[in-house]
Amino acid sequence: MDVFEAIDTTRAVRRFSAAPVTDDEILTCIRAAAQGPSGGNIQPWQFLAVTEPAVKRALGDLYRRAYDRYEPALLAARPPFRSDEERASFERMAAASRHLADHLGEAPALVLFLMPNISMTLQDAQGPLDVGTPFASIYPAVQNFMLAARALGIGTTLTTVYRIYQDEVRAACAIPERYEVIALIPMGRPLKEFRRGRRRPVESVTHWNRFGSKRT
Repeated sequence: MDVFEAIDTTRAVRRFSAAPVTDDEILTCIRAAAQGPSGGNIQPWQFLAVTEPAVKRALGDLYRRAYDRYEPALLAARPPFRSDEERASFERMAAASRHLADHLGEAPALVLFLMPNISMTLQDAQGPLDVGTPFASIYPAVQNFMLAARALGIGTTLTTVYRIYQDEVRAACAIPERYEVIALIPMGRPLKEFRRGRRRPVESVTHWNRFGSKRT
């Protein structure tokens, strides 16, 4: 598959068929993830693949509980829609997200991305050196994982809502407390064909040299 086709069609998939995802397919995606860049090549990741039904159900229950709190807070904070098209797009996304919340535990596989809870903040004589979140050293691995899954015909989506109950997620999977659960990725064959996601034209969000300077 052409890399740009993979990028263009790796969108959030939240509805899956019952077709299985094999251990070999999971490992193929994890190998791709482990090729992702990380700060100082520290490779801070651990991967936890969940295929056992009882553990998937436990994670699904926690995710549903978290989403039951998250959804009304999100809707209350949502600004007014600018068009009927924007409203329809949001409602489709919201329905798919609700479906995932109700069925996460039924996905053929779940993969958790873990990272030690470490501080990467350095200091010099002038004070702390803010170089950004340490999660930046694991998100490229997440994207590699999702692209590899797309190449295998497997749908994925990046989820973090479970972090509302992260301690309980750790307990369900016997994850030591020193690890942050950075992402949870459900995997499964999509019910619909892969297609490009709707995105704003890049020209509208691209600036050249100084903010506000656009090229036409």
